Amino acid sequence: MKYSFIDVPSCNMCGDKTINSKVLGKRLNQSQGRNPRGKHGITTTVIKCNSCGLIYADPLPIPFDIQSHYGVPPESYWKEEYFHINPNYFVGQIEVLQRMKPFEKGQKALDIGAGVGKGMIVLDKFGYDVYGMEASKSFYDKAINTMKISKDKLICATIEEADYPDNYFDFITFSSVLEHFYDPNDCLKRALMWLKKDGVIHIEVPSSDWLMSKLFNFYYKIIGTDYVTNISPMHSPYHLYEFTKDSFDKNGLNNNYIVEEKYYYPCDTYMPKFIDKLLKWYMGRTNKGMQLAVWLRKT
Repeated sequence: MKYSFIDVPSCNMCGDKTINSKVLGKRLNQSQGRNPRGKHGITTTVIKCNSCGLIYADPLPIPFDIQSHYGVPPESYWKEEYFHINPNYFVGQIEVLQRMKPFEKGQKALDIGAGVGKGMIVLDKFGYDVYGMEASKSFYDKAINTMKISKDKLICATIEEADYPDNYFDFITFSSVLEHFYDPNDCLKRALMWLKKDGVIHIEVPSSDWLMSKLFNFYYKIIGTDYVTNISPMHSPYHLYEFTKDSFDKNGLNNNYIVEEKYYYPCDTYMPKFIDKLLKWYMGRTNKGMQLAVWLRKT
């Protein structure tokens, strides 16, 4: 894997200078395990913006070839059960959407980072005229050949390459994808350009405030290392950012949107059952779950 490393002068979401941010530690280009001191590789510094809480890498590693990251067989990226659509898949998100923007026949939806097309299939079942884009050629092929997504509706392209009419979509979703983009602010600007006024954007991203990251980082600290577990810019799943609601609130001031809804989703901790249950309860009560979902309204 070959990278160029780009210095980051300011927070991508709020614009505060990186020099004002907090250094959390460093992240290795592989899974770090219990004792990263015994491993060899390349690291990048992990930064947390003191203004909005965005966590990111500085310098930012940019791959020479995007397919070297994401051009892997979908079966190696997801477990087999992922390719079967659970009856409840994405239904909760659509229910929130329809509460914010009641459904009308002919409404158009766009799935950015559509993967193998599961979200597109569900949106279609709910009556939306749905389009999608997917940067990974292997994921795109799986969506077309196995999931039977129409080539007329799904393009194989990055968001920077995609071209849609202005004010075209009623709803756009970035489900577990914005953390992979090198310039989230620019991606949001492009999506907002394609979105109708009063349209809705749904985003699910890793949270900067996840309890388990804080516990893992504390463990790394007490064993005498300066490593952290946040993000994973140079190894799967290739997360470049972790976000807070404040990241979107401040970004919205410059990009003409407001955050109308937010949710924090706990996660499996892989701890013994009693501890897992207690930690999930605590994450639910304190908004310290792994995943942050926000619903943006274009103003």
